[in-house]
Amino acid sequence: MPIKIGLAGVGHLGKIHLKCIQAVPEFDLVGFYESDRQKAKEISNETGVKSFDTLEALLSEVEALDIVTPTSTHFAVAEKALLQGKHLFIEKPITATLEEAQRLRSLQQDKGVVVQVGHVERFNPAMLAIKDMDLNPRFMEVHRLANFNPRGTDVSVVLDLMIHDLDIILSLVPSKVKRVLANGVCLVSNTPDIGNARIEWENGCVANVTASRMSFKNMRKMRLFQPDAYIGVDFLERQAQIIRLSDTGTKRSLTESINVFELETANGSKQIEIEVPEVKPVNAIEMELSCFAHSIQSGESPEVGTEEAYNALSLAFQISEEIDHSLKQMT
Repeated sequence: MPIKIGLAGVGHLGKIHLKCIQAVPEFDLVGFYESDRQKAKEISNETGVKSFDTLEALLSEVEALDIVTPTSTHFAVAEKALLQGKHLFIEKPITATLEEAQRLRSLQQDKGVVVQVGHVERFNPAMLAIKDMDLNPRFMEVHRLANFNPRGTDVSVVLDLMIHDLDIILSLVPSKVKRVLANGVCLVSNTPDIGNARIEWENGCVANVTASRMSFKNMRKMRLFQPDAYIGVDFLERQAQIIRLSDTGTKRSLTESINVFELETANGSKQIEIEVPEVKPVNAIEMELSCFAHSIQSGESPEVGTEEAYNALSLAFQISEEIDHSLKQMT
């Protein structure tokens, strides 16, 4: 039987979720709740999906809820749903504070339900193309630059944009964060619009992460450097590239064609192999919602659960605190 699911919030992203839910066969979209009643009426008339007058009324008829409301409301909406034993999909970041995130984690454990958090870049086709690689980064360089959009300025650029990359890099480094250095600047918002962080792990890995919502050009790139390879991931263009350095004459068995070049180094002749892995076209939001449905039906842990979401939020707040400290020193 399809899982009866409801949607909370039909703003810009919520409307995208509404369409994606309808494309997932395992879901039966019962309806949505939107606090803006005029908008709710318009969306209902436009899509033919039932609008509920209250969140409580929607929750009484569903088994799961997709929360795409402003971050400041995530906890209140999620708590009501969890107390009724509903499975949850929550857009990133999981909550507005670490205390709220911890309370949701505890409540989820008590109720034994599935909670998945929408860190959608995990499902970006470029990221999926390298998912099965033996990744062991020693240094990472990340840039996420976007045009200014007033819609996201209720939170800092760290919680708005950088947190996407924080979730990814935390999933790649099996070590504890040792030190964080960060700075940023407020340009048109009351919260930082540009931020940069240097993150160091106990295993020696280092990441340099930059996020800006004041760029004339959009960019979402991640570069990973490890002893045997350089991996480039372009989240915006949905492309990936792998460059390997190995001894001359090394034979590899790969399905993809590889460009091979020789390079003279201080350690003798080496060969450079350039590989472009296959990137399969997928709808990332639809895919993460499909994985949410699979977790509900199978009982398996979701790709991004409350623990991963809490860790990303914790690192984001640590970076934000460092930026606030640097800003105070400048005044």
